[in-house]
Amino acid sequence: MADVIPTNSQEEAAQGRMALWLAAEDLQWLARHCCCPEDASPDEKDRCGRLRFRASAALHKHDQSD
Repeated sequence: MADVIPTNSQEEAAQGRMALWLAAEDLQWLARHCCCPEDASPDEKDRCGRLRFRASAALHKHDQSD
C-alpha cells in the first residue's frame, strides 16, 4: 500500500480548492449518487464524476485512519 500523504492546506488553496466538512452519511450518498440528466454535457458528467470520486476517496481515507 502506498504511503498516505497528508493534505497540504496551502498547496490545496494554491490550486483554488477549499475544505468541505460533511458527515459520513452525506459523503456516502454523494459518492454513489449522480444527478446528471440524460442530456448532460460531457463537462457536467466529468464534474459529477470528480465529485463522486472525491467523496469516495474521503470515505476511504477516513476508514483507514480509524
